[in-house]
Amino acid sequence: MGKHSPAPGKTGMSKREYWLGFSVFPGIGPRTFQKLLERFGNARSAWEASIGDLHSVLGEPLADKFDTFRKKFSPVDYAKELAEKKVSFLTWTDNEYPKLLKAIKNPPFVLYIRGSFRFNDLNHQSTIAVVGTRKITQYGRDVTTLLTAELVGAGFTIVSGLAMGVDAVAHQTAIENNGKTIAVLGCGVDCCIPTANQHIYNSIVKGSGSPRFAGGAGCVVSEFPLGQPPTKGSFPSRNRIIAGLSLGVLVTEGAEDSGALITADYAFKNNRKVFAVPGQITSILSKGPYKLLGKGAKLVTNAEDILKEFQISNVKSQINTNTKKYKTATKEEQEILEILENEPLHFDEIVRRIKKSSSQVGSILSLMEVKGMVKSLDSGMFSIAA
Repeated sequence: MGKHSPAPGKTGMSKREYWLGFSVFPGIGPRTFQKLLERFGNARSAWEASIGDLHSVLGEPLADKFDTFRKKFSPVDYAKELAEKKVSFLTWTDNEYPKLLKAIKNPPFVLYIRGSFRFNDLNHQSTIAVVGTRKITQYGRDVTTLLTAELVGAGFTIVSGLAMGVDAVAHQTAIENNGKTIAVLGCGVDCCIPTANQHIYNSIVKGSGSPRFAGGAGCVVSEFPLGQPPTKGSFPSRNRIIAGLSLGVLVTEGAEDSGALITADYAFKNNRKVFAVPGQITSILSKGPYKLLGKGAKLVTNAEDILKEFQISNVKSQINTNTKKYKTATKEEQEILEILENEPLHFDEIVRRIKKSSSQVGSILSLMEVKGMVKSLDSGMFSIAA
């Protein structure tokens, strides 16, 4: 964030720029800002309030820090900096502010946006969060790709957090399937952290150079001001926005302490639907989804399970068209189908015949179950699905 000249006082500032000023000051979040509005009536009156009046709302230490801040900071200059960096913003009072997000407890009072996404359109579309572990397995990668592609085919906008692992796969799959995606950051929208996902960030914001991505594949959003790096506390805040922007949250893979479960908890608290993908019971990265299933999440093996929950119909042909490449068996899957053609076989026998490790075979079979190719029977047996 650049340097700013002193605030111009009562002249030259719009109502929205007063909101901007408060969003940059680190000591005031949505709850405190709401208290200021209730006490002073509007953001301008709060910004220009006497130090004594601010003491009564913020307490002396915070009010004194804010008084020092407002004397040095110019919201007008900051608004110009946003424009120069092609960053827009929305406040609670703007018509385009996402209705789903506004409905949660303590939504961001300023939402920073980089990209060409129109939130007015979003208010009439379906959004779903796809989240999970950063330490993604091949199984997690496969099911995230499969389900995200199907959801994009059904018209969903994909929301995630641009982290490594499941988040990155969800964003990338949405882009590759000509879908829209929203990345919610735990830092300023002018930052891409982790930097390994810079190519995804660029595709979302401004396109990758291909005509298919011209103008970008969506937007990145944050409640944090320009240049702010992530902190330990910023990620739970980001997770509440991910859940808030979405009709539901899908967790494809994650440990019991995965941050994805925080996102799911926000969804539960705000009466949003939660979905979880079952995985191998021996995998530590399956414990998160199973924990959510125990709390009432909907078990998901294909996008139709999600569509039924939202009472969305007549999209099966779209799903099949967009996921045709995932319906075709891989070389390993075809090999397993061939040895199961005449009889069910035990897991150990499948491992012996195709000469791969138990973990590799377990991952392949789990994905084949999700695709409806095989089904598991009692005592570790597998057969071709009917």
